Amino acid sequence: MPTYIYEVLDDGHPTGERFEVVQPMSEAPLEIHPEHGKPVRRVMLPPNIGGRFSDGAMNRSMANDGKLDKLGFTKYVKSGDGTYEKAFGSGPKNIQK
Repeated sequence: MPTYIYEVLDDGHPTGERFEVVQPMSEAPLEIHPEHGKPVRRVMLPPNIGGRFSDGAMNRSMANDGKLDKLGFTKYVKSGDGTYEKAFGSGPKNIQK
């Protein structure tokens, strides 16, 4: 069964509150919040498709220091107020403001 996103409405305008509901495709969309009874509408969002360039894959790649070093990037790590020390790569050993 698919998971649908709904947003709560106040006088026909979205309040910013959203929630998820797992329901069959054959079931009609909800019109009221199941807990507090406020009006809701189903939100249409683009599908979340993974792959090499998805947000999750890119975050995992950027967190891998070994891959970044192989690709020729330089990484600096904050070591104090306005001071950064080089973790790997070429460039100056420290950067200060």
